[in-house]
Amino acid sequence: MKLTKKQIIEIQKNRDPYLLMDYANKVVPGKTVEGYKQLKKNEWFFKVHWPGDPNMPGMLQVESMVQMSSLIILTLPGMKGRTLYLAESNNIKFYKKIIPGDKLKIFSKLLSSNRGLFKFEASGYVKKNIVCKASFTLVLPGSIDLSPKKK
Repeated sequence: MKLTKKQIIEIQKNRDPYLLMDYANKVVPGKTVEGYKQLKKNEWFFKVHWPGDPNMPGMLQVESMVQMSSLIILTLPGMKGRTLYLAESNNIKFYKKIIPGDKLKIFSKLLSSNRGLFKFEASGYVKKNIVCKASFTLVLPGSIDLSPKKK
C-alpha cells in the first residue's frame, strides 16, 4: 500500500510542523515500510540548528524513523488513530549531515511484537548513502504496564 501525506495524517496523530514524513511508498502492514521526508530549506529546525550550518538534528532523524515505523502497526486492522510511544532506543548512529534540499528516505522493519511492545530496526538514506540508523521499541498504551512494581 502507498500513503500520501493526507492519508498519513488520517492514520496517525502527528501534525505539521512535527510530522516528519511526507509519503510512504510501500507499507506492508505488520512487516515493513519505506517512505521519505523531503527537507525544505524553510523547515523550522534548520533556522535554529545551527545558523550558518543548518542540518537536521539527530533526535529528529530518530523521530522521523519512529514516525515512519509506526505506520507498520497503525495500518493493521483496528489500529488507525491509536497512539504508540517510544519506550526505548538503541544502536543510534549518525553518519552524515542531512541538510536543506535533501530527501531522507526511510526503511524500517518490524523485528518482533509481544503484548503491545513492538521492536523495529530502521535506517535513513540520502542519495543511496546511509545517514542514520537506529533500533527502538514502541509501546501501545494500555497493552502492558511498564511502570516499576511497588513491593
